[in-house]
Formats: sequence, C-alpha cells, structure tokens
Amino acid sequence: MAPIRHPSPNFSARRAGLTPRLVVLHFTAMENCGAALERLCSPGHEVSSHYLIGRDGRLFQLVDEEMRAWHAGAGAWGGKGDVNSRSIGIELDNSGAHPFSAPQMDRLTALLAGILDRWHIPPRGVIGHSDMAPDRKADPGPRFDWRRLARCGLSVWPAPDPAPDPDPAAFLEHAARFGYPTGHGLATVLFAFRLRFRPGATGPLAPADMAAIADLARRFPA
Repeated sequence: MAPIRHPSPNFSARRAGLTPRLVVLHFTAMENCGAALERLCSPGHEVSSHYLIGRDGRLFQLVDEEMRAWHAGAGAWGGKGDVNSRSIGIELDNSGAHPFSAPQMDRLTALLAGILDRWHIPPRGVIGHSDMAPDRKADPGPRFDWRRLARCGLSVWPAPDPAPDPDPAAFLEHAARFGYPTGHGLATVLFAFRLRFRPGATGPLAPADMAAIADLARRFPA
C-alpha cells in the first residue's frame, strides 16, 4: 500500500552532495498521530521527518527521500555530524510509555526493507534518535523492539562473548567505534546504549555491557 502524501514545508536540499547512509527512528511523544502530523507540517515549528507511522499502521510521507528533512537536530554518528543530510527520518506515533503496536511495527519493517534496498544502507545504519544524540534524546525508547528488526535483517543485535570486567575507557572506545558520540562521558553513553540493547538495566557499568558493546564494535563498526 502506497504511503499517504501529506507534504511538510520543513525541508531543504541535502548538503555537500550527501545521500542517506542512516535511518533514524523516533517516537513522537505526542497525544496522537493527528497532533504529530500537524506539528511535523507546521512552518512555525521547523521540524519534520520523511515518514510518520500511526499506531494503526497508516503511513504518511511528509518529505521526499531525496530531500533533507529536519528530524535529527544536533548530534553525530560514526564521528560525522549533519545527520539530517545523511539520513532518512521515521517518526512513530508513540509516547514512549507503551509498546509499539503490531500494525505499526509491521508497516515499519516493510518500509525499512524498501529504504535499505533503495539506498544500499546496511542494517547497522538503522539507529535511534537516542543513539546519535545521547545527551538530549531517549527515543524510540526502551519499549521499542530492536530485536525484531535485527531478526528481520533490518538492524543489528549483539551476540557477545564471555563478559569481561568493566572498563570505562574500553567501553567508550568500543562505543565510539560502533558509532556513538562519546564526548558527554560514560553515564550518558551507557544510558543510551542500555535504552537500545539492555532495556531495564541500571547501576554501574557491568560485564554484560562490556561484552555487548565489544561485540557490536567488532562486527558492526560505523
């Protein structure tokens, strides 16, 4: 089923000849899909995404993939900034406090498969907003099913070796190799990492964190 066209004025040309190498997933954190659609298409708010997926599975296209939607803001991945020029943004109608619906996830997996094929983006290029902006964002949050995407070949998941002892410097080195911006320090990066790969984990850096990030850095460097 083709997406519903709902053009947003909030876009520009991609800079410096860049093309999409990432897909950034967001949650809307708004009351409903209609409110999010209004915000993403309002000239006064200067924010948009390429796509918005409702809880019922409806897919809206707001900005053409060839253009630069204004969804990512400040941040970096793999040591490179201007993520807007290097990515496609997908907003998911969700507050972050409840599970993502089956129709929404079904539509997302189909959409991602097409995007990755069209732009030759590897699965490691599908990231969360919290991954590229760990100091200020928490979406798509701990309720998002990253494992499902990995099982479908649309993202990555660690298969760690035996857990080494916690080592903050080594954790940050591995995190940077995987793609995380690490300038805000261990606590910020660890929180973002756990949102995606160890939801519900708390406390100081643990062997399980070390094992997972070491595997990700080894197999999926940015």
